[in-house]
Amino acid sequence: MYARGGDLVVLGAVNAGAEVIADGNIHIYAPLHGRALAGASGATEARIFCTRFDAELVSVAGLYRTFDGGVPHKLAGRPVQVRLSESADSDANQLIVEALDTD
Repeated sequence: MYARGGDLVVLGAVNAGAEVIADGNIHIYAPLHGRALAGASGATEARIFCTRFDAELVSVAGLYRTFDGGVPHKLAGRPVQVRLSESADSDANQLIVEALDTD
């Protein structure tokens, strides 16, 4: 599934092996077991929001992280946000995957 030129809202699970892509943000209001790629056209401000994280791969503006060895315990099954931490040197950008506090 690809949302060209905008955001993507997913209301059902993204199963293992499935891939969702958007030029903007991705909001997944269900489990993420597959791959999510936000900012596909290079938008570094794009983010991924998910209510239950168990991803194979996440990416923002081409910078990606895989979870071949499994999702870290502090993130598994939790609501998360994925974003870029930008620096003046674009080669030093980092992909941040952080649990969201829902209380």
